Amino acid sequence: MTERAVSAPAGALEAKKKMEKSFRIKGIFIALMSGFLYGGYTAFMTQGMSTGVWGEWYGVASGLSAFAVVYTLSAVGAAVNDICSAVWSIIYAAIIGRLGDFGRSLKSKPGVILIIAAIIGGPLASTAYVVGLQMAGSIIIPIAALNAAIGAIIGRAVYKQKLSGGMILGIVICFGAAVLIGSTGFSGGTGFNVTTIIGIIAGFCAALGWGIEGAVGGYACCMVDYEVAIVIRQCTSGIANGVILVSILSLIGGDGIGSGIALVGQALTDAPSVWMFFIGGVFASFSFKFWYKGASMCGAALGMGCNGTYAFWGPVWCLVVCGLIFGVDGYAIPWQGWVGAVIMVIGIVILAISQDKASKEA
Repeated sequence: MTERAVSAPAGALEAKKKMEKSFRIKGIFIALMSGFLYGGYTAFMTQGMSTGVWGEWYGVASGLSAFAVVYTLSAVGAAVNDICSAVWSIIYAAIIGRLGDFGRSLKSKPGVILIIAAIIGGPLASTAYVVGLQMAGSIIIPIAALNAAIGAIIGRAVYKQKLSGGMILGIVICFGAAVLIGSTGFSGGTGFNVTTIIGIIAGFCAALGWGIEGAVGGYACCMVDYEVAIVIRQCTSGIANGVILVSILSLIGGDGIGSGIALVGQALTDAPSVWMFFIGGVFASFSFKFWYKGASMCGAALGMGCNGTYAFWGPVWCLVVCGLIFGVDGYAIPWQGWVGAVIMVIGIVILAISQDKASKEA
């Protein structure tokens, strides 16, 4: 009787450890899938922004101002993608019976935090990401993946989280890889031009925004189901992008407050391109959803690190979708880009594991 009393808890403890390990491994796989799917979102949005009415807008006879071509159209592209993603997220939430939780969660403190995180990661970071893609190409994808490194720095500054030697090593590796990847944009005769520089800066801005979103939104997602969180995230981002941000940029560019919203309307009704945005929106919805879910299962640090593998999958998806399927030139990746992407992933993984280990020891 005494032996049973002792052995039963020991067996239960071992089973609990196995269950936790299995749960953690599943979370890592889901977080890795978020990075893979984010590459698909990048590719379809990039191709969509060169098809149909977009080809006219970026043409020499578009009639749009230089400011609108660079910045307003980038915001319009991010807005159309987020709106399509929001529509899909709402439909999916309704199908699985979680749409009723959407309204209730909006009124809660975690819901408000998610809205703030969505504004930072949506209108600001996503638009910067699109600006970077349009001006510097897919070389900014791994640079934007520095959000994991930036998230660790923000955690240290705001939450006083410990920066171990492994974290610092991961950050150094990430920035070194970003320099290597960025150098590929200066080949092929383009040189060290202003357009490429602005695109790379925009990539860093996207990394900053997503780093903040990950740090702020991670807390809220512990209390809001990830199926509901993605609806809040994409709806907030779609509205803020498609109404507020494009209007502000239109005013700054001197094109009139309604011109940006009109461009969003045209893009949403442009048959040759909108279907690509909808596919990209589905990819984005599942990517962010798996990011939140993976982080809740294996920890925010490791989840963000696994999501950062889109530094590798982004150029691969662009090569396949834009380069091979649609036959667009310019998506071949130099060897420096491949090596830099792999090094970036290694740095992100080192950073994430070190940060996750430090949080357990705290």
